[in-house]
Order: sequence, then C-alpha cells, then structure tokens
Amino acid sequence: MKMVMITYNEAVDVEVMEALNECGIKSYSKVVASFGKGLVSGTHMGDDIWPGRNNILYVVSEDAKAKELMSVVKKLREVLSKEGIKAFLLPVEDIT
Repeated sequence: MKMVMITYNEAVDVEVMEALNECGIKSYSKVVASFGKGLVSGTHMGDDIWPGRNNILYVVSEDAKAKELMSVVKKLREVLSKEGIKAFLLPVEDIT
C-alpha cells in the first residue's frame, strides 16, 4: 500500500479532482485552505499580503493505483506548472 499526498493551489481544484476520477479513486481525505510556502510557488497565507491558499489530498491505495495517480499528477504539472501542484509517494506500513 502507498499514500499519495498531493498539495496544490486551490485554483486548480477542479483539475485535481478530475484526475482522481480519471484514476477511478473514490476514497480520499481532503484538507481545504492550507497555508504554506514553496520554492517556486511562493507564499500562500490567504491574506492581502500573501494571497492564495492550497489544498491537500491524501489517497491511500494499492501500489499500482498510486503509481497511476503519480503519473497523472506529473502530466498535470506539465500543463499547470505555474499554478503549483506536487505529489509525494509514501509507504503505508499499517492501517488500523
């Protein structure tokens, strides 16, 4: 099992959710309006000085499905690179 953590600019939420649908992923956890700072995307604090916010998705799935999702996010990055989207692949050792 793997977990894919996707952080992305809230402006591309529709595209990211379509990517999940494209992969047939039905279960996920979504954190809306997170704040942070990226090397390329800059600071997002949701205020007048640092506008913008991020969302975070956590998807736990079988290895093959996780790799498929990583591939779809890679394609999204090529299309939406300036909007900010990254995915991280993490091992899942146990689910309780």
